[in-house]
Amino acid sequence: MPGQTPEPSAGPQPLSSSEPLSEPSPEPSPSAIRGGVLLRLVSAGLFVVMSLFVRLATVEAPIGQIVFYRSAFALPPIIAYLMWRRQFPSALKTRQPVGHLKRNLYGGAAMVLSFISLAYLPLALATALGFLAPLFAVPAAMLFLRERPGPVAIGAALTGFAGVVLMLAPAFEGPALDHNTIIGVTAGLAMAVATAAGRVEIKTLTATEAPGTIAFYFALLCALGGLASLPFGWSTPTAHSLAYLVGAGITGGLAHITMTEAMARAPVSTQAPFDYTAMLWALILDAAIFGLLPSPASLAGAFVIAASALVIPLAGRFTTRSAALRPAR
Repeated sequence: MPGQTPEPSAGPQPLSSSEPLSEPSPEPSPSAIRGGVLLRLVSAGLFVVMSLFVRLATVEAPIGQIVFYRSAFALPPIIAYLMWRRQFPSALKTRQPVGHLKRNLYGGAAMVLSFISLAYLPLALATALGFLAPLFAVPAAMLFLRERPGPVAIGAALTGFAGVVLMLAPAFEGPALDHNTIIGVTAGLAMAVATAAGRVEIKTLTATEAPGTIAFYFALLCALGGLASLPFGWSTPTAHSLAYLVGAGITGGLAHITMTEAMARAPVSTQAPFDYTAMLWALILDAAIFGLLPSPASLAGAFVIAASALVIPLAGRFTTRSAALRPAR
């Protein structure tokens, strides 16, 4: 059964007393990186579907209620995942309770801010703002995780950011900004910062914690936080709204499982550009469900984003082939 715990090559590992603290973490194997990238692509798609459910739910439900449903209904797939790996209930024992609290502080703030952004902006625009997080994650991984991303990873992240700027440009056209746009964009920018901080904390947790453990405690603590908003007024959901709330929880739980597994296998800076592929799904869903057609600038930005996500695997394949053709010395 694959990966009951993070692979030894995946992410930072505890250092023994004989190892100097200045040494970087071991490099992950090529197979671990490929697995991490694939899981990241799946996670990106699931997060877009979750965002769609959240945006539909904001029509009737307040943010606190959405946080509760999003988190509480994420627990069943997470528990099923732990049982499949034969880690339940043993995986609930943690060696980093403070780390989980810090991860939930960042992640919970990012969740609330993202829901606010989704309530005021089109799905594609809110998703584009979330893609500022990978750009912030690359320098954060360098500073706090001692990762050493190469020029390809840094260039791909910057290229993807340029695509996000192209997509955002049409929202700022005109003599004055719409009030809803200001609220949504401000929440989206703050969400990107909190998301980047949360990703660094996740990568630190994977040194000792199983991916399912991280996802479980995130869903549990966020569900309790959402439940605390009950006295401030919850709506009685209709059948459609209830389906959106439950759907957000299930897809969110699956997204967090795949994201955390990806974090355990490949460096944060390597995975960063692959988040941009979710933009394509957001554009498609905006057009199909809400009838919102992207502008030419948005389409150009989406193309740049998709291209940046393909740079790293193509560069890695080219490097491998060049090494194989190089004559032996």
